[in-house]
Amino acid sequence: MHLRLISWFFIILNFMEYIGSQNASRGRRQRRMHPNVSQGCQGGCATCSDYNGCLSCKPKLFFVLERIGMKQIGVCLSSCPSGYYGTRYPDINKCTKCKADCDTCFNKNFCTKCKSGFYLHLGKCLDNCPEGLEANNHTMECVSIVHCEASEWSPWSPCTKKGKTCGFKRGTETRVREIIQHPSAKGNLCPPTSESRKCTVQRKKCPKGERGRKGRERKRKKLNKEESKDAIPDNKGLEPSRETPEQRENKQQQKKRKVQDKQQKSVSVSTVH
Repeated sequence: MHLRLISWFFIILNFMEYIGSQNASRGRRQRRMHPNVSQGCQGGCATCSDYNGCLSCKPKLFFVLERIGMKQIGVCLSSCPSGYYGTRYPDINKCTKCKADCDTCFNKNFCTKCKSGFYLHLGKCLDNCPEGLEANNHTMECVSIVHCEASEWSPWSPCTKKGKTCGFKRGTETRVREIIQHPSAKGNLCPPTSESRKCTVQRKKCPKGERGRKGRERKRKKLNKEESKDAIPDNKGLEPSRETPEQRENKQQQKKRKVQDKQQKSVSVSTVH
């Protein structure tokens, strides 16, 4: 009887040791399968994993998944990166990716900057701007069409002719205006900024030094004519000499022959007598 009790005691003891070892191995497997730890995490993580990075973030930080190769790593940031928008929930603050045509956004339905090739209009990214708007290729937005604006006309200028206000009866007067708003690409073009019209005034003589151009030209021609008269000698009745040196030499030889002929005739006459 005593030996039977002792054998039962060892059987129970061995069974308890077996149960304990099974629980211990199960705990080790659970720690390997769920390696979430709150101690030793860096970069703002509240809980983290060696394989998946951050699993949850500290208060006020945003949780975002970053793709590295074939896997995604959890990261905790103070603000969402470009191309994401932040949403705060009671248990987590999360960054969500914007739409495919949106570069930055306020939420999933309101874009603040479009990707290349799209134009922003009222939070949407469009291929072409709606009617009544035009595309601004600098800001990549749809903007209102701007038309040209000009100031009022200035008063008419004094009646002038070739820069003078005297010495004529009919001239021209001019008025001008300035462009105060240049048009956009599709805006209306600017009107002319100056216009002229003919005018008639009572003719008045110009004071000395203010004669018109024609008067100055007449005076200059008159002076040139007088100077040319003084420079040319009076050859009235004589034809200007246009002989070449050869012609002059021939004439001199003809004169010599005539003189010789006369001398021979005079000698012959004297011998006859």
